[in-house]
Amino acid sequence: MYFNTPGPANTEQTLQAAYERGMELGIDEVVIASTKGDTAYKAVDIFKNFRITAVTYHCGWKEPFKSVMKEDIKKDLESKDVKIISATHALSGVERSVVTKFSGIAPVLLIAQTLRLFGQGTKVAAEITIMAADAGALTGKDIIAIGGTGRGADTALVLKPANQSDFFNMFIKEIICKPIC
Repeated sequence: MYFNTPGPANTEQTLQAAYERGMELGIDEVVIASTKGDTAYKAVDIFKNFRITAVTYHCGWKEPFKSVMKEDIKKDLESKDVKIISATHALSGVERSVVTKFSGIAPVLLIAQTLRLFGQGTKVAAEITIMAADAGALTGKDIIAIGGTGRGADTALVLKPANQSDFFNMFIKEIICKPIC
C-alpha cells in the first residue's frame, strides 16, 4: 500500500494493514515508534494477541534529563501489556553529537541517511527495531516494525530483527506500506 502523502493521517490505515499482514504471516510481535504514547494506544486497540513494544525517544532528547513520554502514560500503557523502551537512537546516538561539534560525517549517520531514501518511516522502523532488540524486548523472530514521518505512523515493514552489534543481519523482508513522497 502506498500513501500519497506522509504523516499521521495514515496512522489507522498503517496499523490495520500491518496487523492484517502480521496475522497472515503468523507474526505475533510488533514494534511501534510512539513518542508520547498516542500511536501506542491506537496499536493496543488493533494488535490483539500481539506482543507490543513501543519505542520512544531517550531521556534528554528535547530537554536535558527529561523524558518525552510522560510517566503516567508509560505506566498506563505498561498496564495494557505494552513494553515501553526509551533508548538512545540507534542510528545516530553519540555520532550525531560528534558531527555537530566537529562537522563531517560518520558511518552510522550514512546508514540512517541511506534508509531515509525509502522514507523517514523506513529509517525509523529499522532504528526502533535495533533499540527494542538491544533492550531485550524481542524474541528474535520476524516482526512487524512501524515508523512514521514526524508524528503518527505511515510505514510498516516485515523484518528480521537484529541487535546493533549484528546490524547487518537485519533484513527487511517486506514493505507493507509507506508514503510515495
